[in-house]
Amino acid sequence: MHDKDFIYQNNYSVLQECGLFTDVSEAHFKELSGSFYVEKWPKQTCLVHCEKFLFHFYIIKNGRIKMYHADFESTKEHTVFLLKNGDVFDLFCLLDGIKHKAYYECLDHTEVLAIPMDKLRNWLQSYPEYYKNFLSYAGRYMRMLEENVSQLVFSDITTRLLHLLLKNIDKTSNKLQNINDLPDKELAYLIGSSRAVVNRHLQKMKKMGLIKISRNKVQVEDVSLLIQHLENNRINKI
Repeated sequence: MHDKDFIYQNNYSVLQECGLFTDVSEAHFKELSGSFYVEKWPKQTCLVHCEKFLFHFYIIKNGRIKMYHADFESTKEHTVFLLKNGDVFDLFCLLDGIKHKAYYECLDHTEVLAIPMDKLRNWLQSYPEYYKNFLSYAGRYMRMLEENVSQLVFSDITTRLLHLLLKNIDKTSNKLQNINDLPDKELAYLIGSSRAVVNRHLQKMKKMGLIKISRNKVQVEDVSLLIQHLENNRINKI
């Protein structure tokens, strides 16, 4: 089997899941798929060399990667996005070709599909009708970033944590996913708080019956209770 056919058959669902290639014709897709290759990154791999993202574009096949900013003098850190299966990076570098000062860390043993940035740009220049997919993807993440900033500025820790939990509820199973096994420190990085503060709020939610915590995993038993608590918290702030 040729490499292009192998990549196409074994990674088609991953490439489709990211949303960038949903309406791409099979011929155009196969033309691009031969330029992808798989990289495997161990858990806790840190990608801090920003130049790397100027030359390669990545799509997560398996695992979670956090995109974060850090002030190494104060040791403060904030996770901008928690990237998972089907998510891509670095879209900013693809669109403007300018170095993007962001850091990445693998929270799991991770597999990514990688493609040289110039190969992807050349393909888009040949088929500009597919730019709309990339712009739509960028717009979705800009909205998420806007919501993130608004939460940090206007909401208290309880509200931020409730929003984080609800945002990661699987709509099919009604179970918490993506963040359910993250340590308190990582949850704190996601909402702009500290490990101790997040732990205190989680224990309070546990006593209220909103969540269960066992074996370092958080479970949401009744989503409606979380929603009700979030609404009550909002009313109390008025």
